[in-house]
Amino acid sequence: MTEHSPAAKKKTDSMSATWNPTSLADAQAAVADAYGFAGKIERLSSERDETFLFTRDDGTEFVLKIANPAEDPAALDFQDGALQHLAAVAPDVPVPRLVSTANNELSHSLLTADGTRIMRLLTFLRGKLQYRTPACEAQSRNVGRALGELGLGLEDYDGRPPEGKLMWDISHTLDLVAIVDHVAPERRAHAEAVLAEFDRALPAITRLKRRQIIHNDFNPHNILLDPASPDDVVGIIDFGDMVHAPLINDLAVALSYHLATENWAARTGAFLEGFCSARALEPTEIDLLPVLTRARLAMSIIIAEWRSVHFPENRDYIMRNHASAWRGLQNISDLTPAGLKRLAPNISEA
Repeated sequence: MTEHSPAAKKKTDSMSATWNPTSLADAQAAVADAYGFAGKIERLSSERDETFLFTRDDGTEFVLKIANPAEDPAALDFQDGALQHLAAVAPDVPVPRLVSTANNELSHSLLTADGTRIMRLLTFLRGKLQYRTPACEAQSRNVGRALGELGLGLEDYDGRPPEGKLMWDISHTLDLVAIVDHVAPERRAHAEAVLAEFDRALPAITRLKRRQIIHNDFNPHNILLDPASPDDVVGIIDFGDMVHAPLINDLAVALSYHLATENWAARTGAFLEGFCSARALEPTEIDLLPVLTRARLAMSIIIAEWRSVHFPENRDYIMRNHASAWRGLQNISDLTPAGLKRLAPNISEA
């Protein structure tokens, strides 16, 4: 989910843009026209675009995405470039593949009453979303390794995000000072303390050397597991929040989703060991991981409470990770680099 900082100025706002829904018949006809495929179609849930499951007559399944009219074409080109790069240099990383149109293009411009909308077709990855499976150490270890392998695949991707700050970019955590007053009083002091901690750590964060394009949204809603073996990762989806940032930020984002269960400490250790089995961490990255993870958790709380006020009709979706973020923040309120090393003894030796 892409969303821009309240401190950033944009000509259009793709998060609040509205449009006329595409009928199933029109979406089906658009696929036939652009791709030459016949089949059936059904609508899937989505927040910032329209998403459909398209099943071709031969049984092959695809995901059809029709961007909203305010979407920046450069943002979609950036995402498409990442998927093409991964297909070329890391074909074993399980991500969707772009399907070319009948004219051998990666997308199609769909003319609608709301203006031109970009349509793309991607291969469908069959699997079970991680959040629908029981959490365990083996699963966390495999998820950590999958993130490490994805990061290696993106390491040399030279695409650059479109201009503007992404609200969900940990690098811009301090922009949230402007909206922290939307957090309920019983949580606000904790959120403000994390913002202050991030401010103190900012000089060290800015000196981090390893920077690259990162997924930036490696959460249980974007990770697919094998239904027959729910510890094994078979798919990684949703590249809409990618940014150029310190590599360790990607780890902080993913780690923040392992902290709300009772066995969070064991899962955290397994996750870190899995990541480091694919890619070693540097000492300065380990030192900053606790504060960066707390920053991500605080972001989840602040942004959710702010957005739920502005978009009450979508409150259930906006707040879906709020409770777990609050539990996770409480669980690691005093977590230190030394504590991380106790949870994952091999982290500094990988």
